[in-house]
Amino acid sequence: MEMAYTIIIFLFGLVFGSFYNVVGLRVPRKESIVHPPSHCTNCQRRLTVLDLVPVLSYLFLRGKCRGCGFKISWVYPAIELLTGLLFAFAYWELGWSIEYIVALLFISLLVIIVVSDFAYMLIPNKILLFFLPLFVIGRVLSPLTPWWDSLVGALVGFGILYSIAVLSKGGMGGGDIKLFFLIGLVLGTIHTLLTLFLAAVIGMIVGMIVLSKRKQGRKTPIPFGPSIALAAIIVYFYGDPLINWYLGFW
Repeated sequence: MEMAYTIIIFLFGLVFGSFYNVVGLRVPRKESIVHPPSHCTNCQRRLTVLDLVPVLSYLFLRGKCRGCGFKISWVYPAIELLTGLLFAFAYWELGWSIEYIVALLFISLLVIIVVSDFAYMLIPNKILLFFLPLFVIGRVLSPLTPWWDSLVGALVGFGILYSIAVLSKGGMGGGDIKLFFLIGLVLGTIHTLLTLFLAAVIGMIVGMIVLSKRKQGRKTPIPFGPSIALAAIIVYFYGDPLINWYLGFW
């Protein structure tokens, strides 16, 4: 039965992932997420049900629009698959619980900001403000220990990145700063600090790889949101084992 639930949740995650693609791409442009309906960005043909089956449509159409043959970005199915896997994994780890709802909300936020930051290098305030009260309610119903660690984590996460932005004179984006306020609410103080550390390491590695392949050189900006999202997911599920592993060396 548990496996059946996991599969069903995975399928729902695929659908939500498709929706998160729309949200992440339209909200930064201040467009409606319901109108116009999904369409090809090249020929403007309205997509049918056969074009919108998560992952499978992309594979069946070989990554091209059925109408004009325009190449479809691999990011769409990747986000759908990632969301499905994370939804299912969260259920596998947490089961039916209030914390599972918090995990779904957290995953949803991070997936959306990956899409928006990857596409536009922007984390919209509207998305962050939408999730803020949901996280507050989530942490009231499923509090950390101690309960005030959420508030301290939010202030610490926001404060550190704001300080970095001031000292670097704009080297840190405003969206990243606000995002860490929400991450602090969910993860608490120590795990927020660990997320920041891992995000910096991941960002540095990604930056070195990307810059080595770009002709523009070091002036080419690289979105930090995806690195933050990956680090936050890792810490949410494995923060304590990582800390215990590190302390085991001392």
